Amino acid sequence: MEDGLVSEDDILLRSEKEFHDAAKRNDTERMQELIRRGVDIKVKNKMDRKALHWAAGAGSEQALRLLLDHDMDVDDMDSFGMNALLLAAWFGHLTILKILVSTGAKLTTENKNGLNLLHCAAQRGHVTILEYIMEDLENVQLNKVENSGKTAFHLAAEQGHLEVVEFLIGMGCAHNLKDKHGDTALHLAAKQGHSDVLQKIMDTGENIDERNTDGMTALHLASEGGHYECIRLLLEAGCNVNELTDTKRTALHLVAQHASGSEVRLLIQAGINLDSVDIQHVSALHLAVLNNSTEIVKDLIEAGCDLDIFDNRLQTALHIAAEHGRLNIAETILISGVNLNLLDKQGKSSLDVAARGNHVNVVDMIIKADRFYKWEKENVLSDSDSLVGTSLTFKQDHQQETQHIRSVLWKLASRFLKPGEWKTLARHWKFSEAHIRAIEHQWTGTKSYKEHGHRMLLIWLHGVITARENPIKGLYEGLMGISRVDLAESMRQLANADPSSDKKCSTM
Repeated sequence: MEDGLVSEDDILLRSEKEFHDAAKRNDTERMQELIRRGVDIKVKNKMDRKALHWAAGAGSEQALRLLLDHDMDVDDMDSFGMNALLLAAWFGHLTILKILVSTGAKLTTENKNGLNLLHCAAQRGHVTILEYIMEDLENVQLNKVENSGKTAFHLAAEQGHLEVVEFLIGMGCAHNLKDKHGDTALHLAAKQGHSDVLQKIMDTGENIDERNTDGMTALHLASEGGHYECIRLLLEAGCNVNELTDTKRTALHLVAQHASGSEVRLLIQAGINLDSVDIQHVSALHLAVLNNSTEIVKDLIEAGCDLDIFDNRLQTALHIAAEHGRLNIAETILISGVNLNLLDKQGKSSLDVAARGNHVNVVDMIIKADRFYKWEKENVLSDSDSLVGTSLTFKQDHQQETQHIRSVLWKLASRFLKPGEWKTLARHWKFSEAHIRAIEHQWTGTKSYKEHGHRMLLIWLHGVITARENPIKGLYEGLMGISRVDLAESMRQLANADPSSDKKCSTM
C-alpha cells in the first residue's frame, strides 16, 4: 500500500501514524517491524507529539523502553508544552515516571501553563505519583505556583481530590495562599461544589470569610454555583451570611440568579437580609423574576421580602414580570398584595409596561387585581376577612361552572355591542381610564373593539364572581345603565338559558 499522508489535515504518513498507534497500545512487535522498514521514530504529528509522548501518556512500558533505545530526547515537548515526564504524571503512570527519571529526564520541566510534575499529579488526583515525587525526588517546591497563581493544593481542591488534599495538608503545604484572582483553595472547593474537600480545608482553621479580587467569599461562590451542601457547611461554620461582594451583592442575589429554592431557603433560615440591593439597586426578588424562577419568588415572598423595592430604573419586581410577560410570577406577586400605583423612570406603571409589551394576559390580571383590591378595601371589614392568600386567582377563567355565562359575554361583545360601547359599559362598572387604555393598547384592526370588549367583560366577570354576586343580574343592570334596554332583557334570557343550572339569576 502506498505510504501517503493519513489525511489532508494531517502531516504524518500512514506508516508513521501506525507507529504512533502501536506505541500507544504497547505493540512492540509492530513497532520493531516498522522500524526495520525505516520509519522515523522521532517523527511528530501536527501537535508536535512523537511516539515517546504516546507511550508515556498511555503507560506503555515495553514500548517506552524500546523507544528509549533509539530516542533519548526525553524532554521534547508537544505544542502544549507537555513532555513524556509530565504526561506520565498527568495520567498517573508511576512505572513510566520512574523509568524517565532514571534516564535523566528534566525534573523541573513545566508546560505552557506553568504546570510541573507536582501540579499535574495533584490536578489529576494521583496520590501515588505525589508520594513518589515528595519522597524520592529532590528540591521539590511544595507551594510553587503555575501561571494562574495556583499551587498543587489549589488544583487538587478545585478538582475535588480529597485524598490529594489530605496528603498535601499532611506534607505541610500552605493553606491560605491566593491565586491571581485572589482565590484560596477554600474558594475553589466551594466554587466547584466539593463539600468534602471544603470541610477538610475548613478543619485547618482557614478564614471562611476571606474575599477574592471580586470581593467574593466562599459562600458567594458556593451560592453562585448552587451548591447546597457547601452552602450548608459554610453557614453551620458561622460565615457572615450578609457579606457583600464588590458589587454589593449578597449570597441571596447569587442564589436567586443561578440556583434553586432549596438554596434560597437555607439562606433565609440563616437570617440573610431579604431586601439588600446591589449597586444597580437590584434585589434578589428582581433577579428571581428576571430569571423566571417562580419557586424562588414564592420563597422570598413567603419569607416577607419587600415587594415594592425598585431598581435603578425605578422598576419593581412586578414591573419586570410585566415587561417580560412572566405570567405565573406576576400572579404570585399580585396575589400577595402589591402597590400598583408605583411608576418607573418613564412614568409607567406595571400595567402600562405590560400593555406596551403586548402581554395581554398580564394586562388583564393586573386590572383584575386592581379592581379586586379596590373592592376589598370598600367591602372587607378586617384583615381576617381578606381573600388574599386563599384560592384567589387572576388568571383566565376556564371553570366549567362559568362556561355558559362566558359564552353569553362573548356573544355580547362580538355581535351586539357597537364600537365604543364597551368603554361606556366599562366606565359604568368603574373601570379606570388607565384600565381602558391598557385593554385598548392591543389594537389589531377595525374590528378589534370586539376583542377589547370581550376582555373587559371577562375582567368584570372575575370581580363579580369573586365578590359572590349574581353575574346575570349585574349584566342586566349594566346594560340598563348604558341605555341598552333592548340588550338587557335578551342577554338576561340568554344567560338564564343555561341547561346545567337548577337556579336562574343565581351566582354562577
